[in-house]
Amino acid sequence: MSDLAEAQPVLSTGARRRDLVIPGLLFAAFAAAPFLAAASGAEGYVLSLVTRVMIYGLAALSLDLILGYGALVSFGHAAFLGIGAYAVGILASHGIRDALVQVPVALVASALFALVTGAISLRTKGVYFIMITLAFSQMLLFFIRSLAAYGGDDGLTLPARSLVAGQPLLQSDGRLYWASLACLAGTYLLCRSIVASRFGRVLRGAKENPTRMEAVGFHPFPYQLVAYVISGMIAGLAGCLIANQTEFVTPAFMTWQRSGELIFMVILGGLASLHGAVIGAAAFLLLEEQLQGLTEQWRMILGPLLILVVLFARGGIMGLLQRGRHV
Repeated sequence: MSDLAEAQPVLSTGARRRDLVIPGLLFAAFAAAPFLAAASGAEGYVLSLVTRVMIYGLAALSLDLILGYGALVSFGHAAFLGIGAYAVGILASHGIRDALVQVPVALVASALFALVTGAISLRTKGVYFIMITLAFSQMLLFFIRSLAAYGGDDGLTLPARSLVAGQPLLQSDGRLYWASLACLAGTYLLCRSIVASRFGRVLRGAKENPTRMEAVGFHPFPYQLVAYVISGMIAGLAGCLIANQTEFVTPAFMTWQRSGELIFMVILGGLASLHGAVIGAAAFLLLEEQLQGLTEQWRMILGPLLILVVLFARGGIMGLLQRGRHV
């Protein structure tokens, strides 16, 4: 354990405070957005857009936990987003509309899928891990598409948003906004605690040098598997929120293209920073929103822009901010 502790940099109090500046500003901006939107007269549009940003920021944060800190490139992470969404949709179709039931079911289903698929996938490395996570995601996608009773390819419309303890607390866009912000902030703090813990140090050590970790008595597999399960559960929570925002669930939530978008969000924001994943999700979705208003061929512009960021902005947006701070 002493070798592991020595391998981790010790941050000074000042460094820790500086590390909190950007996430503090980020969450302050999220908290201020509804009031600024009300003043601008475009409250409905802004609330909808920023809620979507926070939900996908939550999904990107979950991926950053295993990608940024564990070097586990999951190309099927959107499967967990779909599991969470369909947990809400399927239960609602059977008259079970309370989030206090739907969310635990979504978390358990996501955890079980992550446990089974992760136990198999983590026995592979590199491109093999990427392909097997993609394969499991596609298997789940085809299974969902085969469920004609729940809409199949056409998806499933929710009768209404989820209740909370029998009360319609999420019916208004404003309340859903604050619920999404609370979930994002709480999950962010949880992930920071995980990364800073002994568990997180082992996970990062396995990323850097798995052979050395085994030599000092830490077998990476169980730590990686637990991180994979936690990551899947967080993405499942994001799925619950996106189902409530759209009031519609569709197999499109779990396609490989959506998984690719989550990876782009994490890389765009900056690997291994957590809040960088949220910033990357915001940049990706806001850029997408602007380009859609310019041309129908917006993907032809977005694709090259993302490639340029990957090639020339090392460390993503967070890398640029850190370099700018030291200039």
